[in-house]
Amino acid sequence: MNKHPHTALVFCTILLLLQSLHAHSHTVCIIGSGIGGASVAHFLRSYSDPQTVGQITIFERHGVVGGRMATVTIAGETFEAGASILHPKNYHALNYTKYLNLQVKQPKHADDSLSLGIWDGHKFVYKTLNSNSKLPIVQRFVAIANSIVMLLRYGVFSLLRMSSFVEATVNKFLRYYEGFESRPVFKSVEGMLKWAGLYNRGRQGGENWQALFWACFLSFILKNMWKDCSIDLGYQVIEFCAVITRINYGQSVNISGLAGAVSLAGSGGGLWSVEGGNWQMAAGLINRSEVVLHLHEEIESISYLGDVYELNSTKGKSYNCQVAVVATPLDELNILFDPAISIPPRKLQHTYATFVRGLLNPVSILWSGFVIDIPELVGTTETADVPFSSISILKQHEKDMTYKIFSVNLWQMPYWKTFSARPALLLDKLVRVETIKINWAAYPHYQAPETYAPFILDGKHLYYVNAFENAASTMETSAVAAENIARLILSRLSQQVHYSSTNLKSFTSDSSKLHVEL
Repeated sequence: MNKHPHTALVFCTILLLLQSLHAHSHTVCIIGSGIGGASVAHFLRSYSDPQTVGQITIFERHGVVGGRMATVTIAGETFEAGASILHPKNYHALNYTKYLNLQVKQPKHADDSLSLGIWDGHKFVYKTLNSNSKLPIVQRFVAIANSIVMLLRYGVFSLLRMSSFVEATVNKFLRYYEGFESRPVFKSVEGMLKWAGLYNRGRQGGENWQALFWACFLSFILKNMWKDCSIDLGYQVIEFCAVITRINYGQSVNISGLAGAVSLAGSGGGLWSVEGGNWQMAAGLINRSEVVLHLHEEIESISYLGDVYELNSTKGKSYNCQVAVVATPLDELNILFDPAISIPPRKLQHTYATFVRGLLNPVSILWSGFVIDIPELVGTTETADVPFSSISILKQHEKDMTYKIFSVNLWQMPYWKTFSARPALLLDKLVRVETIKINWAAYPHYQAPETYAPFILDGKHLYYVNAFENAASTMETSAVAAENIARLILSRLSQQVHYSSTNLKSFTSDSSKLHVEL
């Protein structure tokens, strides 16, 4: 006879509750541990409860999390090697840093004191003034002088039009932070863009969004009626945009309008990063989301078995999940899908990040043969004479410096040396101390009109975060897409297009507060 009937009853009740919980919660597998995959896990946990989402498993083919957010150590210093900058209105990233107690890294220079040069393969067509004086009044005078030089070269109206174009695009993008009562769950990239008023910009090529600067042509002609120089000004305006798109996307000014606007926004003021590396956002979100993480494990096939997805890895292991999320670009992966999926063909733009400790050779940088100071950031025009997109000074040492060089081809030192026969920037191999090269499949190769892969790859529960990258590729756009994917998963699991929960939180008010504080 059982002397403790109440104890047995409680024990049985607990078992039944646990079985019920297990039966109704859904398991989720996420492929990729970058900001997209980590954000999906974070928002699934934030927007639901254990009865809805049970175990979340993330698979990462590399040995570290972060995806295209990574750091490199050279000359004893750590620098961003992949996704480097964040905009002051990247509210998900700002919330991540606060949520994870990360430190915001402010730029080493004020926005108006960074020295900049635009190199065309033979000379600097534009170069800011610089001063070694640390006096604030001197620095302010130099900043004003640089603003005047820029206005004279590119035109007041053209710069105002550019600023207005970027601001309008950013304001439309801010709609993705609105509360759930006014922001629907999007089943497609097209729907997501149309709702925010951004769809047409993804369909316009460079020749269309450059047209936003048409008025500067008129102002120049009116100011110089005795000269037929309007073509020159048009080249200068395009030159300015092209330099920025080459730095941020490694592509020409003919990219789609939305990607162009995002690129221009990434050249503005207030840019920031996470102290110690942006990858910490992904790592922190994964740690806080009670995720089962599999490093060094690549998924090679995904099969739908009727009620679950079977994921097979290169380690010969199989995993079953009711929801599968692909949070890494499928373009250069060989994942076998059964049934097969169909997505529009897309080419990734490879960018080579070369980190060098050494010294740039400034000799013969001008036709006159004068030796001049190298700006802290060198952008380039689109010409065959320039095999790199940008060079930036990361750290100044006692006798040399650490540089970061972006190029669309893998540089070799002998190739650089061939440019010594004509006035061009080169790295002096004799003083080179250390070199690290990284090949990034960094972002899509943009070409309007853009086409988009579906968010739902099979009409069931196989989701694709990186479909949104064809609109624009940044850390924040990945987070925005991931947040929508998390909401889409939960709404479809509950068979409701719109739903509410006490766990669902809007980021609008918190984001505004963070923006003010930063």
